[in-house]
Amino acid sequence: MKIICSLSSLALLLIVGCKEAPKEDNSANELFKQNAQTVLKSITDWENEKPDYSIFAENAIGLNTFFGAEVDTIMIQSDEAKAMDKQFLERYDFKFLANPPQLLPGVNPETKKPDGSVRYYGAWEVTLPATDSTEAKSGVIKVYNSLDFDENGKIIYSQGYGDYSGLMNYLNN
Repeated sequence: MKIICSLSSLALLLIVGCKEAPKEDNSANELFKQNAQTVLKSITDWENEKPDYSIFAENAIGLNTFFGAEVDTIMIQSDEAKAMDKQFLERYDFKFLANPPQLLPGVNPETKKPDGSVRYYGAWEVTLPATDSTEAKSGVIKVYNSLDFDENGKIIYSQGYGDYSGLMNYLNN
């Protein structure tokens, strides 16, 4: 009887042990890979002074993290925001110092699970070019950026943290 029970237990273990493991949901990782390509494009576009606003959703918001900012958010697709970008790019040159950038998967703030968003830490070298009366002046700003995406793979929310005000004061004084 002991042998029959042992054989039955062994057979049961083999059957249970051979069951196919449930497949892991890899969708957040796939979204991250896709969205990371968009972030890399955004960095390259900024360095080349040719921002591509098609990577942003029509209602995309940028969190304004500048010291003393009069408004908390900026509508990235607005004419006002595009005009500010144009003025900024005409005045300064930008170079991202990490090549390739180290991109990290973000998480949903409520579930704490990966959600396809992209984060990165890095340093930008910003240069105020020389003029007839001044020499070129450069500064490096270390930043943390976080970008969230909509269901169409467009950036819906962007926030960047660094000492932007300090950098601007340094370059312009």
